[in-house]
Amino acid sequence: MLLRVGSRGSRLALTQAELAASRLRRPGIEIALMPITTAGDRDRTKPFGEIGSRGVFVKEIEEALLDGRIDVAVHSAKDMTSSDPAGLIVGAYLEREDPRDALCGADELRPGMRVGTASVRRRAQLLALEPELSIEPLRGNIDTRLRKRGERGLDAVVLAACGLERLGLSGEIGLRLEPGQVLPEAGQGALALQVRAGEEELVAEADHPETRRRVEAERACVFAIGGGCLAPVAAFHDGATLTALVAADDGSWVERRSGDDPSALATELAAFSPA
Repeated sequence: MLLRVGSRGSRLALTQAELAASRLRRPGIEIALMPITTAGDRDRTKPFGEIGSRGVFVKEIEEALLDGRIDVAVHSAKDMTSSDPAGLIVGAYLEREDPRDALCGADELRPGMRVGTASVRRRAQLLALEPELSIEPLRGNIDTRLRKRGERGLDAVVLAACGLERLGLSGEIGLRLEPGQVLPEAGQGALALQVRAGEEELVAEADHPETRRRVEAERACVFAIGGGCLAPVAAFHDGATLTALVAADDGSWVERRSGDDPSALATELAAFSPA
């Protein structure tokens, strides 16, 4: 049986797709990796808000899955829309790796630093920590953003620690930002294997139940708040407690709530949501 596995075509995405493939290979199963270009890959300069809504890195891959051109889609769970499109379902989450954000180029935040990130979530929380930072828009894959840090003379860039680790670049990390400082994106650190509804058995053996429990609580909370790439909204489950936040773009206010019920947290935070 040939299992066609689709993902974005970046070095990180293909590394992650191979990681997923290693979990799916078994006697009688042949894996074919199929790179797919998404809207977020085609345009690496515009802010996300000018390209489209949340999901700019997954839409074309989901369409290929719905059309039957691939059998499994591998996504960074943080890139997905908060709910699955009709006809698709996450059949497995691989065990979560480090969910934290990482500061590359410096080991602390200092007033006046120039820090690169395209994420409104990161921007808002970094400014809440240090209002005198200069946050500069920076897009591209991990290698590109690390290179642009030097080319533009930035003091630091903020990237997902798990992506750096998967590419063997953990030496670039100067500081791992704890969730109490910068709350991660819902799903950050986890890989989601999406399939057509009714075909969950294709990937079921790769599922990590504890990662599923945490990530689905995070996604449900963000969906209920109404957040996405265009709003400073985040959710993270540490295994014991779910924490979610909404914030002002400029970090002038941040509202955090913690509890067990994603819907209850979302109800509390929705009143503050800028979305």
